[in-house]
Amino acid sequence: MTSHTTASQALIVVDVQRAFVRGEGALPEAARLVDRTADLIARAREAGALVVHVQNDGPAGADDEPHTAGWELHHPVEAGPTEVVIRKTHDDAFQETSLGGLLTASGVRALAVCGLMSEMCVQATARTAVTLGYRVVLPHDAHATHDIPAEPGISATVPAATVSRVAAWPLSRDADVTARAADVRFTAPSPTAG
Repeated sequence: MTSHTTASQALIVVDVQRAFVRGEGALPEAARLVDRTADLIARAREAGALVVHVQNDGPAGADDEPHTAGWELHHPVEAGPTEVVIRKTHDDAFQETSLGGLLTASGVRALAVCGLMSEMCVQATARTAVTLGYRVVLPHDAHATHDIPAEPGISATVPAATVSRVAAWPLSRDADVTARAADVRFTAPSPTAG
């Protein structure tokens, strides 16, 4: 794990939706995730950084099916020019969404990614951000996932904490994987001239 020196100009909060942080379907570390993402959101807002809440539109019958209780975002959104919601249907929050254009128009060059699931949407979004040339910070204690169930002949149950660590590992060569969300700093982006 590394420590970063450049402040992030945006916070991408991936899929922190009620179905995954409350009730029977909650992640094993949902309380920690909610606490760390709330802190990141508050500090990004205070610094004037762009806050992007990514909301997954699951298929019919899924826990995150649009317009169901589980689909709702857990954290309140202060909608405005520096805080937006982007809906997605793929793991990668950049795929077929306005995220890339929003970051470019806002002058963002460095961003932090948090949320869930570590090995799916968080990893896919962070990887694309790196590929697009963004400086990416991934705070380890601000992303989470479920345990991977045992599969006879393949493996025993893989604990969620291990899955999250493995998901971050391939990103650590190109992104700053920090141990603590508390170490992430924010600053306001500099929008490009129109």
